[in-house]
Amino acid sequence: MTDSTPIILTIAVLGGTGKEGKGLAYRWARAGYKVIIGSRTEVKAFSAAMELRKVLEGNAAIRGMENAKAAAQADIAVLTVPYAAHRATLEELKEPLQGKILVDVTVPLVPPKVAKVQMPPAGSAAQEAREILGDGVEVVAAFQNISHEHLLKDGDVGCDVLVTGSSKAAREEILKLVEAAGLTGWDAGPIENSVVVEGLTSVLIGINKKYGSTHAGIRITGVDR
Repeated sequence: MTDSTPIILTIAVLGGTGKEGKGLAYRWARAGYKVIIGSRTEVKAFSAAMELRKVLEGNAAIRGMENAKAAAQADIAVLTVPYAAHRATLEELKEPLQGKILVDVTVPLVPPKVAKVQMPPAGSAAQEAREILGDGVEVVAAFQNISHEHLLKDGDVGCDVLVTGSSKAAREEILKLVEAAGLTGWDAGPIENSVVVEGLTSVLIGINKKYGSTHAGIRITGVDR
């Protein structure tokens, strides 16, 4: 292998058996990344991986395994669990995530009022993740405002991805994954700004309900794309 040989990263989508997780996994597998679907139970992970391989007609490197094993084998981990499972999942995965980048897609929705912004004491789910995992993990928040309905379809997605995170280097790395997924991403600054990005999800849910849509999103204007 030479210095010019591209490195094929392994991405673990933890809690990836839901619609959002499978949508992101589909996009990255299609782009040529090695993808691991993680779940609390291996059976669910295997089933989700098999489903995606079928959609991609076998032309993808997708595996399924238990969350901790998936996190240990990943170069970059992506967390797509409901907020109710957020803390417990992170506490279980703290050790295998050390030294890696974690992309937290979680939004702190509190049923039944999911259209109302309700942030946790840490400020946001991403900031909570950083408190739990410690300085050994770079935490980036992204993909909260993209509907799963967009992700599992080919073609242009009519909304952008705001990326916040604990370092500029980590944000730049995840912006590459945004582009690989066929999306337009923006560096939205430090992890403290994730409170705005996560809160937008509740706003978009409210817009969907009021105007009869299912996939409202955001677009950044006034800047060269």
